[in-house]
Amino acid sequence: MKLFSSAKINLFLHITGKRPDGYHNLISLMCRIGLYDTLSLTFNVGKTAVSCSHPEVPEDETNLAHKAANLFLKTLNTGKGVKIFIDKKIPVGAGLGGGSSNAAAVLLGMNRFYGSPYSRKELMHMGLSIGADVPFFIFGKPAIAGGIGEKLKEYNALEACHVLLIFPEFNVSTADVYKKLNLGLTKCEKELKQFILNRETIFDVKKYLCNDLETVTSSIYPEIKAAREALVKNGAEGVLMSGSGPSVFGLFHDLEKAKKAYDKLSRKSGWQFFLVDMLI
Repeated sequence: MKLFSSAKINLFLHITGKRPDGYHNLISLMCRIGLYDTLSLTFNVGKTAVSCSHPEVPEDETNLAHKAANLFLKTLNTGKGVKIFIDKKIPVGAGLGGGSSNAAAVLLGMNRFYGSPYSRKELMHMGLSIGADVPFFIFGKPAIAGGIGEKLKEYNALEACHVLLIFPEFNVSTADVYKKLNLGLTKCEKELKQFILNRETIFDVKKYLCNDLETVTSSIYPEIKAAREALVKNGAEGVLMSGSGPSVFGLFHDLEKAKKAYDKLSRKSGWQFFLVDMLI
């Protein structure tokens, strides 16, 4: 079975508080984008195994796709395994949810192979034990997320945009970013107040793009600011860091402008560039 596993961006990410279990509550608007890993699944093998085209992706039981397969098979109570190969195109450790997306794709694909024994809601509950973003990828639509990311409400008022994504080719530790976060200095609540009160509002990319983690990550890595400035200079209508970073994206309604920016910026060495669409 061949599966496509998409990346995501956070169009806003507001951290509302720290929980007793160490996680943070948040409210975020998430949207998948047309940047994909390809997963190949071979069923009815003796033992579950994962391999990947990217050298930095673990191929043991810590891999989220491996965890998803084992959890599904254990829940189904079958002794059979599955062999998974991940052709990795989504940058690793980039704030784009690649690992969570892989896990979600495995759960959806295995559920289909075994005759759909579980509902989408049951798969989302299963996925939450693997990672907070996994339910979103199973949900499969733009959504406003609450809780630690598992409480999802479909959001239908996104306008289609072209996404010029910059990955500065270094990894960021999400745990370290959250440790350095000062909740007293977060600013998104004020900027998003009107939007959150009226969720039917069309999302204005010039008004509502906001990420409480960006200040933290950009203070450690000046490349975040440089990527942001490069996108603004080349005509992006709105610019934001995704998740805990380091990926930064610019949004364009005009495809020709987006292509022109891509052509100009992609000459820069040391960064990766992707021109993709929102999946709405």
